Amino acid sequence: MHDLVVRSGTVVDGTGAAARTADVAVRDGRIVEVGRVAGRARRTVEADGLLVTPGFVDVHTHYDGQATWDPHLTPSCWHGVTTAVMGNCGVGFAPVAAERRSWLIELMEGVEDIPGSALSEGIRWSWESFEEYLDALEAMPRAIDVGAQVPHAAARAHVMGDRAHDPATADDLEAMAALVRSALRAGALGVSTGRTAGHRDANGGPVPGTFVDHHEVGALLAAMAAEGRGVLQVVPAGISGEIGGDDPGAMERELEWLIAHGERYPVPITFLTMQRGDDPDLWRSWYAAVDDANRRGARLRPQVASRCFGVLLGHQSTMDPFRWFPSYRELLALPFEERMRRLAEPEVRERILGERPVFDGPPSLDMLGRRSFDLLFPLGEPLDYEPAPEDSVGAIARRSGQDPWAVAYDLLARAGGRELLLLPLLNYGGGSYDGLHDMMTSPWTVQGLGDAGAHSGLICDASMTTYLLTHWVRDRTRGPRLPLEWAVRRLTAEPAELYGLGDRGTIEPGRRADLNLIDLDGLRLRRPERVTDLPAGAGRLVQRSEGYRATLVAGEVVVDDGELTDARPGGLVRGPRPSP
Repeated sequence: MHDLVVRSGTVVDGTGAAARTADVAVRDGRIVEVGRVAGRARRTVEADGLLVTPGFVDVHTHYDGQATWDPHLTPSCWHGVTTAVMGNCGVGFAPVAAERRSWLIELMEGVEDIPGSALSEGIRWSWESFEEYLDALEAMPRAIDVGAQVPHAAARAHVMGDRAHDPATADDLEAMAALVRSALRAGALGVSTGRTAGHRDANGGPVPGTFVDHHEVGALLAAMAAEGRGVLQVVPAGISGEIGGDDPGAMERELEWLIAHGERYPVPITFLTMQRGDDPDLWRSWYAAVDDANRRGARLRPQVASRCFGVLLGHQSTMDPFRWFPSYRELLALPFEERMRRLAEPEVRERILGERPVFDGPPSLDMLGRRSFDLLFPLGEPLDYEPAPEDSVGAIARRSGQDPWAVAYDLLARAGGRELLLLPLLNYGGGSYDGLHDMMTSPWTVQGLGDAGAHSGLICDASMTTYLLTHWVRDRTRGPRLPLEWAVRRLTAEPAELYGLGDRGTIEPGRRADLNLIDLDGLRLRRPERVTDLPAGAGRLVQRSEGYRATLVAGEVVVDDGELTDARPGGLVRGPRPSP
């Protein structure tokens, strides 16, 4: 007898094959039959009219701390994710000596905008080595699966101590390589390193490893090659040009060593790529070089997002554009609802708009004063992450003859003050996603860059999985859409294959029964909202969805029509998994 049969759904199995109507039978957490299932089952779910897909595999998350207290990993679980890979961008919480725990929290707080108070309150430290960190993750009951990579910055600091920003000696390199080899044997999925100058700790200092010679990364790759496992994830210098504080020409130099190492070591390398507004076609030369290298035997996989890299401004964001107005600052201590009532008063509006903003914060928080209102767009309802240039605050101001600050003020008053303004910084060349479309459809790219769990005051891009299905498959009007079967494969089999997780990613006999049941017509993103559900009462932006009728991990429902269940079938993914 089967444990579960999902009947009469439209199965999009993750292989890229055409969608078909079929039943899916599950026993002991595994798929045992796909097609017309005649056997009895302890439980039957009717899926007529629903898509049945594999659970999504998100390879770019920053749940390193949250995974120690949150079994569901919200908000990712609300967007069909059943496997989350963390330890990206060179930052994480293992290995760590007891006296450096606070230092790693400050590093994560600065680089990934995760409240340090939440990390300090929420993490229950029980490890020093990376192997002990994996044991701690495995010991906690959880709803979805997690896998971890060795963060270069943490490894460097663990080996070099106070010299973590200095050039590594031969002994240092040998010790880091030994650490990587041991972690891979224990189940690490790879190694990550961050080299962009835009990543800084909470005190403004650079991340250890940012400016190291590429030969140090080569030493880590050699250790991975010796073990015959693992993925190297890289945030290259120059990825964002001047926006991130990088030398705009650095990306070309990074490609040289990435290609050289990729051809030398038989290790998959995924590195972040984004389209720059100042040169929207520059990425094409990068991809041409990747294509040549991969045809010579390298395994380079540029990692791309499914929408722009930007920030959300508003009264719920840490980047509130009016916080720089003196009269507005007087209201910041008020509870949100009361503050919105005051802002709606005509005399308060007139007083604030009669002032000019006084920027006295770091550059990352006064972008609005340094950038054109032509790059600022209301998110709206339904949410529009690919707005047309004529929908910008600047364009609206010109048409209406208003000051753009007044336009922004009135827009942010919508939805009870919960409207948000989108400031696209990258992946928006020419004011559309046409370039992003071409990046995504390159045969070498892998989908990622959602940064789930990070930048919690400014963005909520854990929803990029849902966005791929809603915008790119169903709703896009400003350019070509993408096939459903292609999109599902991008979210399932392809990332699973990259990390060697052969036991998941497709709906086939022998694979894990990680499944999503989706009402595609009813699938939609809700507006991001600020909540205070982190430890120590810290706040963050989260984004929920509608249309996921159920998300299953190993055959058990962990999210039921948007509601979290008590099921805990998830666990730690230790190393690559063979295909059945």
